[in-house]
Amino acid sequence: MEEYKKIYRTIMEDHFPEEMTIQFGKHQLLYRKRTWKLPDSESQGLIEKGLRYGENPGQEAALYELVNGNLVLGDCHFIGPELGLVSHITDEDMIQAGKHPGKINLTDVDNALNILKFLMKKPAVAIMKHNNPCGVAYGESISEAYEKSNMADRIAAFGGCAVFNRPVDKPTAEMINQNYLEVVVAPEYEEGTVEILAKRQNLRIIRIRKIDRLEQYRNLRFVDFKSLMDGGIIVQQSPVNAVTTKEDLKPAAASYKGKQYTISRMPTEGEYEDMLFGWAVEQGVTSNSVIYVKDGVTTGIGTGEQDRVGVAEIAIYKAYTKYADALCFKAYGIPYKTLEAEIQLGKRDPSQKKAIDDQVSKMKGGLTGSVMVSDAFFPFRDGVDVAIKEGVTGIVQPGGSERDFESIEACNEADPQVTMVFTGQRAFRH
Repeated sequence: MEEYKKIYRTIMEDHFPEEMTIQFGKHQLLYRKRTWKLPDSESQGLIEKGLRYGENPGQEAALYELVNGNLVLGDCHFIGPELGLVSHITDEDMIQAGKHPGKINLTDVDNALNILKFLMKKPAVAIMKHNNPCGVAYGESISEAYEKSNMADRIAAFGGCAVFNRPVDKPTAEMINQNYLEVVVAPEYEEGTVEILAKRQNLRIIRIRKIDRLEQYRNLRFVDFKSLMDGGIIVQQSPVNAVTTKEDLKPAAASYKGKQYTISRMPTEGEYEDMLFGWAVEQGVTSNSVIYVKDGVTTGIGTGEQDRVGVAEIAIYKAYTKYADALCFKAYGIPYKTLEAEIQLGKRDPSQKKAIDDQVSKMKGGLTGSVMVSDAFFPFRDGVDVAIKEGVTGIVQPGGSERDFESIEACNEADPQVTMVFTGQRAFRH
């Protein structure tokens, strides 16, 4: 067993070059490998190295920062040098490393920034796991945003990566210290917070100073590479989120066999807020995806499924299970699964579980009053129907299905009526 544990601590040599040049026709981009001189628990000294390994131990990996060259293809100006975020993390910014980061650590940070760049108007936190959000939340303070994002899916957040769009203060640091996280990232750490966080010796505490300027990245494109197993490469522009205000969300309308269908109820201001928040979070969720949000907090996140009704149902199931766990933890300080096990062993009164289950059923997993967000259109109304049964009041989707009229009918037939808007763009992410 010790041998298996050791592979996760092993720092791999990588044979990637110190510099890398990519040429697009006449345009040439120069990249430089990022390394950090950090303490190593095995050698008890400092080791200068980049990524510890790739997605898995045994995969060599390297991180490169763009240091020279500006790419213009057609009418698209791609992001240039001097704008590095994750790729610009320095030794000084690795406030506490624990060990050299792996590829997954940094791609989680990157995708959190990809979400937070749309959520800069208020304190917000994104907790990531395996390149998908566990919980994302706004708050009146950064500590409130962290509490909400953590309780949105306390189970998945275990061992995750929390990224903050405001400096971490002492109340937030104390809350972080009560949980197990692998990575914490913020634009700055207020005096006394690092000492609190450093009590977790293996916690990576990272500063990315440009987080306070994240909003300027929302319309900047980068070149997205996908390497094929045969050595081929697909190259594409990164997407741009065209939805920035409620005016960008169009009331659902469709035409079918000469008949016009329109949504009967317009969104409230609160629903518009959740629609914009949810569509921003969708930019960082692996497709096929459906998520539910309520009052600026994710309540259920369904990722990477092959069918849309299936992912809508999975997100509902997750909302119920996470809501039950949150109630149990707040009431008894233990996970819901621990409560179930202790009841089976006769250590707890079954009425404790029944009270939680009754509350979960009554509140429909916290979904009542939430907004449903889908990264692509609904090919049939079944995905909409399952959400309406859970009490959602609004739906965001791209539109464009031949059966959009069925989804509109489902919303208009609901009692009370459900509102629906179209984004006019999808948000697939593979």
